[in-house]
Amino acid sequence: MGYQTKIQIIKRKSSEQWYVNFPAAVAQAIEFTKGEEVEWLIDDNQNLVLRRSDLAVAGLKKKLKNQVSKPS
Repeated sequence: MGYQTKIQIIKRKSSEQWYVNFPAAVAQAIEFTKGEEVEWLIDDNQNLVLRRSDLAVAGLKKKLKNQVSKPS
């Protein structure tokens, strides 16, 4: 399932900024945290890769492992 979003640009006299907003459902599924920094990689002209830090991912893996090991 995909989510469409628009690319936004703010142009100023001496600079410009481009914005890509994540739909809330995507951000929640990825479990972003406020202020988290990510890295964009250009795979090709059609695909971007978003890379998270090892620390952000390690915390999620630990959380998932604890959820799996708890009896229902």
